[in-house]
Amino acid sequence: MAARFRYRRRVEFAETDQAGIAHFSVFFRYMEEAEHALWRAAGMSIAPRGQAGWARVAAAFDFKSPLRFEDECDIFVEVTEAGRRKVLYAFTFTLGERLVGTGTMTTVPVNKGADGALSSYDVPTDLLDRLRAQMA
Repeated sequence: MAARFRYRRRVEFAETDQAGIAHFSVFFRYMEEAEHALWRAAGMSIAPRGQAGWARVAAAFDFKSPLRFEDECDIFVEVTEAGRRKVLYAFTFTLGERLVGTGTMTTVPVNKGADGALSSYDVPTDLLDRLRAQMA
């Protein structure tokens, strides 16, 4: 099994539909929250002051079973690919032993120029080392 970071999240009432099931859109926010928790655990911020941060260039989610109001799920994060200018994450959502779904997110480090234009830059290797150190 690959090394991964665990983030625990409870489904809030405002995140559910009229049937009490977590709305599909919140899973993308949960993935981003788990990514940010990984960065904080590594002693870093995903968007340091004065920098634009990391642009999301692709995201997907495959639903297997629902989450409901008050469910507390685990979100496991893996860095599955790190290229010169991108980082790809994989996410696995579980509720106990039950698989809730899986997702992916591709991110690119960007800075904002004086003209407001975003430009990517090479992913620092020490950053990847720090993220990977948080995965058990």
